[in-house]
Amino acid sequence: MSKNRVEELESTVAELESTVEGLTDELIESKERIRVLEAELDTESPTRVPERRGGKDAESAEDVTQEAAPDEVAEAAADADSEEATAQDEAEDSGSDDIIVA
Repeated sequence: MSKNRVEELESTVAELESTVEGLTDELIESKERIRVLEAELDTESPTRVPERRGGKDAESAEDVTQEAAPDEVAEAAADADSEEATAQDEAEDSGSDDIIVA
């Protein structure tokens, strides 16, 4: 009976070795494809972020943050208050929808 067990274990080991070998081959192929794709990407677009002109002290129109006008601040605060009140009302109403099973 131990002879069958040894053969079974040897068979399992052979299957595992085959699986590891196949996965290793796939990993090597995948790494090569990634290298090729990265090389193509590098040749097409060297950088995604353009370098700044004029050093770090120069500010572009996109870098300047504008302050909100007092009217805009008041309007945004009123909108936030009304949304909060609506959310609280909905939370109170949801309690009546509970199903009670006897």
